[in-house]
Amino acid sequence: MTELKASDHNTIRRRGLTLIASAVLIGGLAWGGWHWLHGRHHQNTDNAYVAGNVVQITPQMGGTVVAIGADDTDFVKAGQVLVKLDGADARVALDQAEAQLAQTVREVRTLFANNSTLKAQVQTREADLSRMQTDAARAQQDLQRRAPLVASGAIGKEEFQHAQAQATSAQSAVAAAQSAVTAAREQLSASQTQTDGTTVPAHPNVQRAAAKVREAYLALQRLELLAPVDGHVAKRGVQLGQRVPAGAPLMTLVALNQLWVDANFKESQLDTIRIGQPAEMEADVYGTQVIYHGTVLGLGAGTGAAFALLPAQNATGNWIKIVQRVPVRIAIDAKDLTDHPLRVGLSMDVTIDTADQKGKTLTDVPRTAPASVTKVFETQSHAADQRVERIIAANLGRSAR
Repeated sequence: MTELKASDHNTIRRRGLTLIASAVLIGGLAWGGWHWLHGRHHQNTDNAYVAGNVVQITPQMGGTVVAIGADDTDFVKAGQVLVKLDGADARVALDQAEAQLAQTVREVRTLFANNSTLKAQVQTREADLSRMQTDAARAQQDLQRRAPLVASGAIGKEEFQHAQAQATSAQSAVAAAQSAVTAAREQLSASQTQTDGTTVPAHPNVQRAAAKVREAYLALQRLELLAPVDGHVAKRGVQLGQRVPAGAPLMTLVALNQLWVDANFKESQLDTIRIGQPAEMEADVYGTQVIYHGTVLGLGAGTGAAFALLPAQNATGNWIKIVQRVPVRIAIDAKDLTDHPLRVGLSMDVTIDTADQKGKTLTDVPRTAPASVTKVFETQSHAADQRVERIIAANLGRSAR
């Protein structure tokens, strides 16, 4: 009975070990099958963070803060006034520039008007010359008619000398008239050098004064700091009454509808990652119930250590090899981002499907369009041009229009 019990016990033990071995074998085969069919085509990292365009709002002109149009967490539209600086000095400078432009337009009009006056003077001098030449020809003819009469005694010598003096005087008058015509023409030519090939609005003096008006107008407009893009305000540090210099950071604007993920993969994971591969991401803020979808946009040009503020100096001291990581940029599906908004800096868990190996690891096509662009400030330049045109038109006068 004891031997049977021992035999039964050994049989049960063998069966147990066989079941365990079978379970381990089945588990190993299942894991191997999963890895072969699925696991080996996926690269995962939890060293990933949400990134986006963080726009610093800085003034182009120094001044005193008189109004703040937005605070932390506020959503603002592109073109909305965020901060306003005192513009008293800028308005005075603009008034001076506009007055100078108006005066310059009138001075240039005088240059063009002088051309007409000088042309009339040239015509007058030419008419005088023509008259003098006629008088000189008549005096010369009278002298020639009297010359034979002197020899015959028909006229006296004194009368002949008088006619000869008149002819000489007439020739001198012709020479003087010719000099006057030459002087008038040179004066007209000198005046025309300042107006040839141009008009009053296009004259260099007017254009220089107009540039001063544009500069002063833009300086005044730039005292209102506008939001270049739609976004949420963060890190507002400016206060009312504060005197801020040009370039000082006042607040930050984050476009939360244009975010991406920077996933830092180990260098040993990069061999299968290609541009265009799909990715799935989980945010710690929402947990596993929310899956974000995305696409690999590109791989970084260097490791994080290479671009660190204090890069590693592996050539000094003892050295321990550390696996490096390279940032991989992943675009987030716009619908997923709209349904479940994210914030810059949030942690993400990223898994890239690397089954498709047709893509490239480096982008070799140059960008043909700007990465980001704003048209907020174009209206300021357009308004400055319109202001200049109104001033020029108001001072042209009816005859110059």
